[in-house]
Amino acid sequence: MPLTPEVNDLIDRAIQEDLSIGDATTDALIPDDLQATATLHAKSPGVLSGSEIAAAVFHRVDPDLTVEVALADGASMERGSVILRVSGSAATMLKAERTAVNFMQHLSGIATATATYVEAVNGTGSQIIDTRKTIPGLRSLEKYAVRCGGGHNHRQNLGDGVLIKDNHIAALKLRGMSLGDVVRQAHERASHTIKVEVEVTSVAEAEEALEAGAQLLLLDNMSPDEMRKAVEVNKGRALLEASGGINLTTIQAVAATGVDLISVGALTHSAQALDISMDISYQG
Repeated sequence: MPLTPEVNDLIDRAIQEDLSIGDATTDALIPDDLQATATLHAKSPGVLSGSEIAAAVFHRVDPDLTVEVALADGASMERGSVILRVSGSAATMLKAERTAVNFMQHLSGIATATATYVEAVNGTGSQIIDTRKTIPGLRSLEKYAVRCGGGHNHRQNLGDGVLIKDNHIAALKLRGMSLGDVVRQAHERASHTIKVEVEVTSVAEAEEALEAGAQLLLLDNMSPDEMRKAVEVNKGRALLEASGGINLTTIQAVAATGVDLISVGALTHSAQALDISMDISYQG
C-alpha cells in the first residue's frame, strides 16, 4: 500500500499511542548497544496485508533498522511463513514490535476473511464488496486489506456516490414524494459524475426505482427468490447489489440468483485477527 500522508499519519499516531512516554520495560532492561535479528511470521494460514506498513513502523521508530519484506501483500501464507526480517538495535525493535504486528494482524484478518468469501462465489460472476462498517480512522487501510483478499470496494466515503436508503426515503415521503420522485430528484441535484444507487426491499420497489433511472439497486434483506425476480425485472439495466445478513452459509445461494455485487459488512467489522508473531535472536 502506498505510504500516503494519511497512512503515515496513522502510523505516527499508532506509535505515539504506544510510546508517548517511552517503554519503561525496555528502557530499564535492554542495553542500547545490544544487537538482534528477528523474523515476523504467520502462526496460522491466511492472506497477508500490511507488510509494508509494518516495515514502515520499524523504520519510523528507528531509521537505522534493516527491514526486509519477505512476502508481498496479497500473498497466501502457511503456518510459519516469514513475512519480515529485521536486524539492528534490539531495544528499538522491541519498541516497534507490537504496533507493527497489530497492523498486520488486523489487516491480514480482513484479507483472509475476504478471500474466503471470494472463493465461495468463484465462477458465479458475483463480486464481493465491502461496506463503510469500518473502525473509525482505519477505513483506507481496511478497504486496502479487502482488495488484498481479492474483494472490491464500495464507497470510500459519503461523497463517493448517491446511496438512497430507507431513512432518506422515509423523510421525503413525509413531503409527499414517491420512491421514483426521490430517485429523480437525486439525479437532478447530484453531480453528473456520480451514480445513483437505491435501497429497495421488494421487487415492486425495484421496478419503480429502475423506471426513475436508478443506476444501481441495493437489494436489502431480500430472499434468494425475490433477488432472482429482481434480476429478471432488471434486464441488465442497473447493477444489482445484494446486502443484509449475508454470511458464508447463505452466500452461494445469493450468488446463484445472478446479482452483480454482494456486500458483506462482516469483512471489516467482524474479521478475526490473523495470528502473527515476532521471534528475536540476540547477538552477544
